[in-house]
Amino acid sequence: MQIALDASMIRLSEQVEFISELDDIDVLVRTYKPRLLRFVAFSIGDQDIAESITQDCFLRAYNGRASFRGDCSVSTWLFSIANNLIRDHLRTKKFQFWRKARATALDITDIASSVPDGMSSPETRMLAHERAGQVRQAIELLSENQRRVFLMRFTEELTLQEISDTIGMPINTVKTHLHRAVVAVRAQLGGSR
Repeated sequence: MQIALDASMIRLSEQVEFISELDDIDVLVRTYKPRLLRFVAFSIGDQDIAESITQDCFLRAYNGRASFRGDCSVSTWLFSIANNLIRDHLRTKKFQFWRKARATALDITDIASSVPDGMSSPETRMLAHERAGQVRQAIELLSENQRRVFLMRFTEELTLQEISDTIGMPINTVKTHLHRAVVAVRAQLGGSR
């Protein structure tokens, strides 16, 4: 009986912690904005639209904080909101122009700048720049579900369970989409690992 009571108290304290975290919008934005923005930018391909969607995500989270049940992490909840906003954006016809322009909107230098300093010769930077473009093209060829699962797993390093919770998809379906995405990206990149 005491163990059950202790477990209930722990869950209650975790929920109170979540609620207080959600009440401080500045802390929420500082903590989660970089990851959310990166995910949205990779999904959309346009930094300006990604900024707008990310801001909308925080606004919706803050306004809907009373409805947060605490049955998942704040991160999972925010990624779910972002995922829904991305889906809404992609469905909206008024943004078709941006979808066509997304291939040129990505700033590949963000990816290329991650090359270690010891390898920063002009040739290495150029190769990294080209490779980043190839990876981006390979990711763009994936289906919407494969792309989301792939980006959540490899750019945001979410677990399969977190991805499943975020996009509301059974974990085995997440695994299937991830496997197919990895196979497709490898095939596009010439089978290299």
